[in-house]
Amino acid sequence: MSLSKIKIKANSSEKLILAGDIGGTKTSLAFFIADKSSLVLKKTQTFPTASADTPVELIQQFLNQHKNPPVSQVCLGIAGPVFNGTATTTNLPWTISEQELKIRFNWNQVSLINDLVALAYAVPHLNGDQLLPINNLPHPNHGNIGVIAAGTGLGEALLIWDEGRYHPCASEGGHKDFAPRNEQEYRLHRYLTKAFGHASMERVVSGQGLVNIYNFLKEDLSYQEPRWLAERLSAEDAAAVISQSALNKQDPTCIKALELFIQLYGSEAGDIALQAMTFGGIYIGGGIGPKIAPALKNGGFMQGFLAKGRMRELLEKIPISLIHDSQAALKGAAAYAQHRP
Repeated sequence: MSLSKIKIKANSSEKLILAGDIGGTKTSLAFFIADKSSLVLKKTQTFPTASADTPVELIQQFLNQHKNPPVSQVCLGIAGPVFNGTATTTNLPWTISEQELKIRFNWNQVSLINDLVALAYAVPHLNGDQLLPINNLPHPNHGNIGVIAAGTGLGEALLIWDEGRYHPCASEGGHKDFAPRNEQEYRLHRYLTKAFGHASMERVVSGQGLVNIYNFLKEDLSYQEPRWLAERLSAEDAAAVISQSALNKQDPTCIKALELFIQLYGSEAGDIALQAMTFGGIYIGGGIGPKIAPALKNGGFMQGFLAKGRMRELLEKIPISLIHDSQAALKGAAAYAQHRP
């Protein structure tokens, strides 16, 4: 449906919302029509984030393509910390502020929120078709929730249950220290510290994290990389090549790399579950999860999740699901704008 055909009813409570999900690899923008009780997606478009010098350029491009409609509310989820209305992207040299957008586009209502907070706003509204159970436990309609999402980086957020409703809470927990669990992981920690100066969880649980793990194993195992793999790694997205080669059982070191990545992903999810007592569940978002869904179900994620010593029995009670809705963060950003006064 072209935007030129979208009509806002006169003298109604309907409003046009611009929602965005600005990530390190891709940026999705969308128009929603909302009133007090409904939210309807009308138009969406995805851009390579690196195709523009600033997010303002992408927003302007999207608006121009759809005849600059009268936007009532704007909410953008940003892959990075947001403080006092200003966001700085973690894996891109971008800074954007609510005030800048208000002046540039003559908007009155602009909100910048962390991209995982946007995703968290969508989580309570996801249904069975949008979720893939990892441990086949039902999600209750109450209790704290943890959201974790590996993609270009590692995002985390919480939904705190209080007085009958959820309160999303931003986090930059993906940048906490990577804590090795065994001798191999101590060697991985030393490898990362030497390469980056600081070994964070994002250095192992993200797209680049999978590449880091593979490169470490190649060195640690004195592995002679086959020519076909070296050529693909240099010509294509390395993380995608490693995960595909592992899923297709084409290379033993790629298989080991993906197995360790999934265990560490599960371990970090288990840490979130313990820190916030997330009896409402853990939800896995991000771009990587759906691409490796069969491997996530194979047991390595749960092995990492449950390996918490005396807390294993507690963690066995927490449901875990993979989000299978690529527009969930957009919908969450729109929901945030919808309920602003």
